[in-house]
Formats: sequence, C-alpha cells, structure tokens
Amino acid sequence: MTTYDELVARGLIAQVTDEDEIKKMINEGKAVFYIGFDPTADSLHVGHFMALCLMKRLQMAGNKPIALIGGGTAMIGDPSGRTDMRQMITKETIEHNVACFKKQISRFIDFSEDKALLVNNADWLLDLNYVELLREVGPHFSVNRMLNAECYKQRMEKGLSFLEFNYMIMQSFDFYTLFRKYGCNMQFGGDDQWSNMLGGTRLIHYKLGKDAYAMTINLLLNSEGKKMGKTQAGAVWLDPEKTSPFDFYQYWRNVSDDDVLNCLRMLTFLPLEQIDEMARWEGSQLNQAKEILAYELTSLVHGKEEAEKAQASARALFSSGNAAQMPEITLTEEDFEDGVIGILRLLVKAGLAPSNGEARRNVEQGGVSVDGEKITDVKAVISKSDVEGEGIVLKRGKKKFIKVVLG
Repeated sequence: MTTYDELVARGLIAQVTDEDEIKKMINEGKAVFYIGFDPTADSLHVGHFMALCLMKRLQMAGNKPIALIGGGTAMIGDPSGRTDMRQMITKETIEHNVACFKKQISRFIDFSEDKALLVNNADWLLDLNYVELLREVGPHFSVNRMLNAECYKQRMEKGLSFLEFNYMIMQSFDFYTLFRKYGCNMQFGGDDQWSNMLGGTRLIHYKLGKDAYAMTINLLLNSEGKKMGKTQAGAVWLDPEKTSPFDFYQYWRNVSDDDVLNCLRMLTFLPLEQIDEMARWEGSQLNQAKEILAYELTSLVHGKEEAEKAQASARALFSSGNAAQMPEITLTEEDFEDGVIGILRLLVKAGLAPSNGEARRNVEQGGVSVDGEKITDVKAVISKSDVEGEGIVLKRGKKKFIKVVLG
C-alpha cells in the first residue's frame, strides 16, 4: 500500500485540490508541506494530535514537514470555526507560547540535517508595510468570495471585525512566503481552514503564474479527529505539567466504543492489518483495544517508560487496588492543622479541583472518594495518621486519581 493510500485508508484525508499530483508527490517523498499552529496557549493539546501524527507519518515516508507557528497571526486571532472573537494576548505571552510549542513539536518531528523546518510567521508578518501589502496582495482577493467563505459566514451574524477579516490574507501570505523561501508545495489543515488554504494557492498563482506549482490538501479534523480535541475543551494537554501521563493515558483509555477504532487508525502507527483484526473484537475485548490505544499514544507523547507506568497504575487501580505507581503528591507537616487537613483543601492541593468552590461541588455531587470510600461531607477531614505509611488514594470523578503520601 502506498503512503497516500494508507492516509486514505486511515481516514485522514477529506478533500484535496489535485489528487493525482498530490498522490504522486507524497508517494515519491517530494512533498514539502506545512501545517500551522497558533500559539494561543503554552501547550499543544489533543486537538493538535492528528496534525502532529500526520506530519510524523509523512516525514517517515521521506517528505519534508514545515511546522509553522503563528506568532504573527496570533496577534489578531483566527475567526475560523468560531462564533466569537478570540481574546487578545500580549506579545510576551505569544513568545513564551512559541518556545513551548517548539519543544513539544520536536518530540514528534526530526529537525536534524534539514529533514524538517520550524518557522514563525512573526518573522515576516510583523515587519510588513501596510501600503506595500495592500499593493502586493490586496488586488488578488475578491471581497465577495471572502464573504462567501464558511469561516466568515459563521461570524457575520455577531459581527466580523476588520481585524479578523484580514486573517485569510495573512494565512495566504504565509503560504506564498513559504513557497518562495523554502519551496513549500503543499499546505495541510482542518476543513474550517479550507477557504484560507485556497486563498494561498490562488495568491501564488496570481503572483508567480499558474506554472508555479502549489497544492492544498484538507484533513478530516472537524468530525472524528477534531472531536477528540473538543471533548474536554482543550483540558487534555501534551505538557506533562498540565496533564500528567497517567491522566493522559486515562483520557484515551476512556474513549467510547464507537471511537476507539477510528482513533487507532488515525493516531497510532500500528499496522492497519492489526487494527482491522481488532474490528472483529466485541464486548470486553474492546477494553483491550482501548488499553492498546492509550499505551501507544502515551508512549508517543511521553515515552515508553511513562506509558508503562501509567498502564501499570491503571491496571493496579482497577484490579487489586494497588496504586503504588500512580501519580502522587507528598504532604508535609505544614499542610496539616491540628493533625488534619480538610477534604476541600486536599482536593485543591492535589490538583484535582481548581478551587474550594469546585471541590465543594465535587463532594456534594458524590464524585469524591478516599481509598474507595465515597466522601459526601464537605467538612470531612483526613488525618495525618491516615496518610502515613502507604498513603491514601484520592479520587475525583471516574478519571482523576492521585496517591497522597506524607513526606
């Protein structure tokens, strides 16, 4: 099976502009492609996962990825797929987020020996002269066509600012710049980006002639793929400080029966034949498929050692109750007052609740337990003696667990 055919078989491709040419370039390892990441947070999340896996998959087949971090476009926000205007963030915050993205993307993509590039569009967008940009790019964009684009239609009812209206031009200018500077001949993105991607292709043709080759390819991110990122609204991060390897493992271990095979096909590097065999599994066997999915993705993001720890912790927790290997927090003498600590304070201290108010709601709704015993009294306390020795297992909801020990 060719590389392109495998992408199709895995359900990754939704739409392309010239399938024969794209297929040829990808299969021959001649694609120089880019995917953009807007640094609106200090960590990538599971919504970016498909794009990262796709980049890795194509690089393994000899193609060259360009990871474009939108340090420039993040200054104005992207209206695509949104019904409200994105909050403005400072230049300093963007620069910090860019540095975090670079570190995380390097876990997936090999940047050695010019095998890939990592660029920031702030390097060319922030120095643009407004009048020069209008002269160079403005004549090639039809306002009527832009207003018909789905990404702008969704915002028209609530009001589309002139700031956001420029996003298509900026993204198109990105492709034009990457084409000229690095020979980038393809751009990948979600289906909410399709109009912007076509704008980039048109700009290259207008400026350099139709013989200047530029292709766009659209990935299936809005349905199965993008749904993964929406499930917890960006709460599942790739940064282990924001989402622990154990919680990351548990996120994938708890996908629905209907989603597990799609996730295996789109996100893992397991052979399709092995995944097709799992399609015959039923009942409890699907739990095994979910374990495989969780292990493979945790290993990809956090390494095999952390994946093995997370898997062992999950199995121990749900079988013998031995939680020795699960994530843990160490309390000190100062955390106790008169030898006890309140359950609400402990939940916040352990990172299982962001505030006392949220912790109170968790307890009142019956979502908190200690060593398997449900806690329903918001005034409940845990004594220092309870935590001594092997410690306790504090649980919130179905997916959040942590071992509490005394230092």
